[in-house]
Amino acid sequence: MSEKLYTLLLRLYPARFRAEYGEEALRLLRDRLRDETGFRARFRLWLDLLLDLGISVPREHRAHRAALLPVRSENGLFRVLDDQPPRPGAFLFGAALALTGVLGFFFLLNHAGVRHPARPSETQPSSTSTSAAATPAAPAPAVHGDNATISASSGAASTPSHTAQQDSTAPLHLAIDPAPLDPAERHRVIAAAADALRRYYFDRAVAQTAANTLLAAEKSGADNRIASGSALAAALNRQLYAATRDIHLEVIYSAEPLPASAPPSSPETTARYRQTLLDQHCLIDKAERLPHSIGYLKFDGFPDPSICGSQFRSAMKSLNGSRALIIDLTGNRGGQPAMVAFVAGYFFDRPQPWYNPKEPGNSSLAAPVGGTRFGHTPLYILTSPLTISAAEHFSYNLKMLHRATLVGQITAGAAHAGAFHRIDDHFGMAIPEFRIVNPYSDRDWAVVGVQPDVPVPAADALATARRLALSRRPAAPPQ
Repeated sequence: MSEKLYTLLLRLYPARFRAEYGEEALRLLRDRLRDETGFRARFRLWLDLLLDLGISVPREHRAHRAALLPVRSENGLFRVLDDQPPRPGAFLFGAALALTGVLGFFFLLNHAGVRHPARPSETQPSSTSTSAAATPAAPAPAVHGDNATISASSGAASTPSHTAQQDSTAPLHLAIDPAPLDPAERHRVIAAAADALRRYYFDRAVAQTAANTLLAAEKSGADNRIASGSALAAALNRQLYAATRDIHLEVIYSAEPLPASAPPSSPETTARYRQTLLDQHCLIDKAERLPHSIGYLKFDGFPDPSICGSQFRSAMKSLNGSRALIIDLTGNRGGQPAMVAFVAGYFFDRPQPWYNPKEPGNSSLAAPVGGTRFGHTPLYILTSPLTISAAEHFSYNLKMLHRATLVGQITAGAAHAGAFHRIDDHFGMAIPEFRIVNPYSDRDWAVVGVQPDVPVPAADALATARRLALSRRPAAPPQ
């Protein structure tokens, strides 16, 4: 519609101008229509076009007037239309036509196909964090687990109400329910969630209390007005958090059907996974020396150390002896806890208490790694809202152990601590099945993210870390 309207407006130009520049103008319009979407961008586009028309059409007619000669027929009655500029009425008609078309286009853009629910407050999930858990797609393998897909994201479409105090710059993704939720299905989901709690949650007493809370809320009629899957998940999460204060316990809704089970791993799949990692240099983007002997290591995932251990050893060896080391995790999407511990072991000269939200009880970090001298090297970790899961695991532990200075922005807040249990095609639950012991504090980075020590925009994090490294005298190892 926009292209047809602009084609009509091009007829206001002289014929020679249209023949020479018409196709180029249409091609430029198509490029802008492709790249500039949304109400504001399209409004600005048409404002630019109309302004250009108002300025350039009279100018082109003046420029071409001298070249336009009468076309003589046998009776001398006909002249070329372009011999005279359009009358003022033609400009007014064109402007009115363009304005009508633009207004009509945006009316259709904003109203066509929109379904207004009777109770909109029930169909909008609560505010979500900047983690990948904000997307409504079906849960993919968690990036912080065994055999994880490096770029996969959690599929939670709704989160407990306590996630509201998050980075407001994160986009909000709304789950679109394929069909209204009828009372029978609502009851079945609530009953299944209560049963899963009693069967799998690590604290049986708390599980029974939480299950009773869900069933009591349903019996009281508090859930009767809920008519969508996303709204039901959000309501159940609020009830669960009120009963348990456990931010890792979550009901998950997906508009797309959830897989019945994880596909079995085959030798071919494993071989492709291995080759993909090797082709991508094990997600190591840069390992280089910056001026003043500052080491810089940027990698975008924590891959399987059995596949990529040698590549990471080579990268660390190339940076050995740096006066300071900057590790850039601003685009790191997570991976394997084993690789997190593998890399972290370079930065300590003795074993350390180590927190892993995927393992029960206390754990420790084996250190040091032989053949390197990073145990006392000043360390800076760059973070952003795209720093997620295993990258947060790495950043959190080194921050809590006072071993690194975090520079950048708050991380995504995805801990992935609960095992996923499928309820049906659209509902599941993340349930912690064992008690996690955090040796540093009573909470981790789930939902809230890891806070940087030096908060700056992610784009400025590298320059800031370099300044900090230059201003700090390298620490000498103990004799």
